[in-house]
Amino acid sequence: MLKTFYITTPIYYVNDVPHIGHAYTTIAADVLARYHRQWGHDVFFLTGLDEHGQKVQQAAEKAGIDPQAYCNRLAPKFQTLWKRLNISNDAFIRTTDPTHKAYVQKTLQALYDKDLIYRADYTGWYCTFDERFWTEKDVVDGLCPDCKRPVERLSESNYFFRMGRYQERLVTYIQDHPGFIQPQSRSNEVLGFLRKPLEDLSISRPKSRLSWGIELPFDAGYVTYVWFDALVNYVSALHYLTPKPSFDKYWTTHSTETASDRTVMHLVGKDILTTHAVYWSTILMALEHALPTTLFAHGWWTVNGEKMSKSRGNVVDPNAIVDEFGVDAFRYFLLREVPFGQDGDFSKDAMIGRINSELANDLGNLLSRSLTMIERFANGAVPAHAPAADTEMETRLRKTINGLFASAERHITNLEFNRALETVWELVQLGNQYIDKSAPWTLAKKAEDKARLDTVLYHGAETLRILGLALYPFMPQTAQEMVRQLGLTVDLSNPAADELNWGYLKPGTRIAKGDPLFPRIETAAKPQGDTRVTQDQQPAPPQTDQITIEDFRKVSLRIGKVIAAERVPKSTKLLKLQVDIGAEQRQIVAGIAAKYAPEDMVGKRVVIVANLKPAKLMGVESQGMVLAAGDDEVSALLTTVEDVPPGSKIK
Repeated sequence: MLKTFYITTPIYYVNDVPHIGHAYTTIAADVLARYHRQWGHDVFFLTGLDEHGQKVQQAAEKAGIDPQAYCNRLAPKFQTLWKRLNISNDAFIRTTDPTHKAYVQKTLQALYDKDLIYRADYTGWYCTFDERFWTEKDVVDGLCPDCKRPVERLSESNYFFRMGRYQERLVTYIQDHPGFIQPQSRSNEVLGFLRKPLEDLSISRPKSRLSWGIELPFDAGYVTYVWFDALVNYVSALHYLTPKPSFDKYWTTHSTETASDRTVMHLVGKDILTTHAVYWSTILMALEHALPTTLFAHGWWTVNGEKMSKSRGNVVDPNAIVDEFGVDAFRYFLLREVPFGQDGDFSKDAMIGRINSELANDLGNLLSRSLTMIERFANGAVPAHAPAADTEMETRLRKTINGLFASAERHITNLEFNRALETVWELVQLGNQYIDKSAPWTLAKKAEDKARLDTVLYHGAETLRILGLALYPFMPQTAQEMVRQLGLTVDLSNPAADELNWGYLKPGTRIAKGDPLFPRIETAAKPQGDTRVTQDQQPAPPQTDQITIEDFRKVSLRIGKVIAAERVPKSTKLLKLQVDIGAEQRQIVAGIAAKYAPEDMVGKRVVIVANLKPAKLMGVESQGMVLAAGDDEVSALLTTVEDVPPGSKIK
């Protein structure tokens, strides 16, 4: 049976301006959709807009236009951005679609007929911004607990969904399905919320207060609460936005026989976790539908350490970032910079650092130098691999490539996008090391080294082809350009089975070298004091960092061997290393996690500053410093060519 993969983003509120948070969720969903299509799965990728509610009605009134016209004017902002970001969604739902509205009414009627919706009078604190009621215990100092805006006390008659009836069943389900809500911290958060009695959910608003919404089928005096309307989109879309009604095809099932062949995954921001984990889950239970396979709530982005807000003027516009740095650099940075699920901080300096060190220096350089040498030493055509010329380096390269897709699959399945990219970059770096050590420019000088030269050039080209396949879900434009420059016309979105194997690249393929993938971004040097000179003043001698030999002798440099390594919690840059330096074992915290995974460090020999005063980094004591090379980012560790015993002094 063909496996299906149904991936959704939240439907974004039409009144918002598309920002980095919207882009983050949607790009992550796109990576998953592209990845599963590559592996032959039947994918349906849904995103869209939530267009009802009080904020839209008020904004339309202020603009002096009809709410529907107001939505029609704003919707293209999202649709245009998704095209710019190469989002491969199969459908774009709008909650003002007539078919969606009809399905919501059908759902409401079904629950009403089962006596799961009832009418009652209610008095509570209402937040207009969030369009929801809060209880007395939720409100502190007259402010909404979510948005911190003032609430108003309302008394009105409304319709309620018997959500509290499903509390125990939902708790049991979450406990029995540890992968349902991810990451685990979010699951714990929901279980903590469910320790308190779960109240019934108000699912209506009187038309006298709010007219812009879907009318209740059983009472024309009310419209549907926006969250009930919005959440139903995940099911309604399968009834009218696919080639044919596909609910039974894509949605999960209670049957264990077919459940493993269907995956339904909702990606959301952590601010709407409760509405999805509790409201949506109980609605599905009431409708007797199976729950989604996974609900993943990711973190928020700050900007230069500050929370994004319109008042601060620091909301990141994805369009502006794409204009300045390009689509794929933006996609890469968002998923490489922080583990998916944790909060992240956006800064242009950090993005430029990754572009220069990883995209330009590592990936772009590997493509450019490999194709340049094929042009120069093989007349622009990929030469044949001569197995007899293989060395241990070729064996290691092919072994790394053979394990690449399995490792990437494990990380992508777990939504560890940064770890998947780390795995890919291990091959990028190994490819550069392979060229450095093989020195094809030296082999080209001797006719007797021709077979060895051809083998090196072929391995370099085939490594690039494999990298194109692995990078395609993350950076589709870049990946397609890489294989184009290799002279191939393959469709990376749907590769044949043999394309995933080493050796698919045919000798004789003529390359088509193009422009650099990622040109380095030059940054302005910081001024070094006042450099003006007057007639009465001679230029000051240039500042230097020179030290005396006595100064240098104060530094104790020793060889250490890493015997254990792990990530520092809540840090994307720090590794905690246990290092053998001969007479003792030291714990050293090193800012190398962006370059090296913990498992890569075990067994490595490193150079450490052994007499550095201990310090705490992220609350973890560091008893020394590991030396590494690089400007903005770590590019390599300092080590030794020979296996020098741990503890050896560097003189």
